[in-house]
Amino acid sequence: MAVAAPVPDLADRATDCADRLREAGRVLLASHIDADGITSAAIASTALARAGIDHEVVFEKQLDADSIAGLAAREFDVALFTDFGSGQLDVIADHEDRGDFVPVIADHHQPADRDTRYHLNPLLEGIDGASELSGAGTSYLLARALEGPDGDNRDLAALAVVGAVGDMQNSDGGLVGANESIVADGVDAGVLEARTDLDLYGRQTRPLPKLLEYASDVKIPGISNDEAGAISFLTELDVDVKRDGEWRRWVDLDAEERQTLASALMRRAVASGVPSERIEALAGTSYTLVDEEPGTELRDVSEFSTLLNATARYERGDVGLAVCLGDRGDALAEARRLLRTHRRNLSEGLQWVKNEGVTHEDHLQWFDAGSRIRETIVGIVAGMAIGSPAVDRSKPVIAFAEENAEELKVSSRGSHALVRRGLDLSTAMREASQAVGGDGGGHDVAAGATIPIDQRDAFLAEADRVVGDQLS
Repeated sequence: MAVAAPVPDLADRATDCADRLREAGRVLLASHIDADGITSAAIASTALARAGIDHEVVFEKQLDADSIAGLAAREFDVALFTDFGSGQLDVIADHEDRGDFVPVIADHHQPADRDTRYHLNPLLEGIDGASELSGAGTSYLLARALEGPDGDNRDLAALAVVGAVGDMQNSDGGLVGANESIVADGVDAGVLEARTDLDLYGRQTRPLPKLLEYASDVKIPGISNDEAGAISFLTELDVDVKRDGEWRRWVDLDAEERQTLASALMRRAVASGVPSERIEALAGTSYTLVDEEPGTELRDVSEFSTLLNATARYERGDVGLAVCLGDRGDALAEARRLLRTHRRNLSEGLQWVKNEGVTHEDHLQWFDAGSRIRETIVGIVAGMAIGSPAVDRSKPVIAFAEENAEELKVSSRGSHALVRRGLDLSTAMREASQAVGGDGGGHDVAAGATIPIDQRDAFLAEADRVVGDQLS
């Protein structure tokens, strides 16, 4: 049936995929384990259920030949891959040729050279999958194409925005490109609010001193990483920053109080010599899930995505999925417990990088955490390190962690400024890993790989060469 497509360039592909799913007897829905992957699965699962399509959801830490073979052995006639699959099409297509399953792919990563009929990916139509449409956004387009006569799926735009922000597609202050159409759908459906606000993490849950102390993107001397300085700054304002002896949160302030605090913060930044472009980054677009309880992690899109990451990185994608599907009881309690563990591990991991430092090659820098940082979070630690004095922002950073006795997990992170100069970490990770008997891929600004454990140095040499060629 014809529906109003939020991204017209992808409408035909979305309709083709949706039509094939409707014909399926049972669908195996496989998705990646991160915030974008979990929201992708939740959106697709909800849309399949509403369309009356029987399905089962599974999560995979990585999609390789072994995991794809395992999925094929499940004997579903159709396999729907969300937030991965495009980069593994060569392996998937082999199973398709053997009749193991019909693949339907809703992804936003760099596709392999081989293609398949039911393939929904923004990159195939010239839309940037790293900054303009996430895996969750692609699943949302599929969900819109699955709509029936009894209602639409625009309410799922809220989860699509959680996925996009979890995939760091709002790194320049707000969502852009095809993502903007999804935001508009969510606003129209009454599930999302978008407005210009102070662009600091923790607006819903952090007491004001912690909100300012932990703000890492824009460092303000005497406030950032300075608890006493943050408290001193707040107590000098003409704002009632405490109620009944307890620190208030950003969400507790009214519009006038927020304006007073934000203006004072920007004046302090100017007086402290913070560059103007960094001061401008203090303001951005906030996305609020209006149906969620104020003051909780689920109300703010950034905090919701962090909660989901905390479930995924500890092999509990099922918990994150349950939260996305509406469980506000046991699943939410377990997600919050995992979040506390996640924050502690990230803090310890970042401190380890700061203490040990990084090793510099000509065109990149790297650290090898061995077993000291969990391989499922080493990429997040690398991203956090880029925003700290521990690393040089003029080079991408590569992080290694032990995946098992035979393999190393590789995570790489760059910046959008480096991408504008030509950096493409997806290509670098794929070429360097394949040169040493591994495999990899991802996005231009963030990518990963798996390599034999004894091939680290050879991999680094090849990655440094490829990055050097890109940035020359």
